[in-house]
Amino acid sequence: MSISDLTPLYLSLRLALTATFIGLLIGLPIAWYLGNTQWKGREVLDSLISIPMVLPPTVLGYYLLVILGRNSWIGQLAERLGTPLVFTTRGAIIAATVVSIPFFIKTARSAIEGIPSNLLDAARVLGRTELNIFFSVVIPNAWKGIVAGLVLMFARALGDFGTTLMVSGGIPGETLTMPIAIYNAMLAGDQSTANLLALIMAGTALMVLILINLLNRQVGRRGNR
Repeated sequence: MSISDLTPLYLSLRLALTATFIGLLIGLPIAWYLGNTQWKGREVLDSLISIPMVLPPTVLGYYLLVILGRNSWIGQLAERLGTPLVFTTRGAIIAATVVSIPFFIKTARSAIEGIPSNLLDAARVLGRTELNIFFSVVIPNAWKGIVAGLVLMFARALGDFGTTLMVSGGIPGETLTMPIAIYNAMLAGDQSTANLLALIMAGTALMVLILINLLNRQVGRRGNR
């Protein structure tokens, strides 16, 4: 097996890691807001965020293609700036983020809602700002749920097929991720390559989960000291 055979794996890992990082930056404030506000419309917002979880991947990919394509104002603006979004690595990252971020937001929100309200109230009585409360109270008490959400988000982004294919295609060396490479190998009747890529994908996912579990145990031990 040559190094080029592993290019789809490198691309998948890079896209999944990038999508997870972006999802953390966007999703954690949203999860904090949904879990810490009494706004009546929060369930409507939560439902909108959850749409990617229930839409068929091809339908979601189609809508993203319409929103980001050359006929949309977003796509036209991106074209003028010299950064087209569809059928590029940027499009693949956007697709992976949109598909996976609901899993993180829901998991992190549940963890945040599990924090005793008296802890938050005590921090406010002591004059702490909301930002200070977020870092000194919320993160230490909800980190397990946040990490679990990150794992789910990474796994979903790593294994995405339909949405990524619709938005970014399967361009070798740029957007040809492992799931798409496995699909292409099956279409070409190359069973051995498909089996090998599927085995690598499964092994990679298993190693990621093992590493995350080890990290969680290490952090948990430090927290108990």
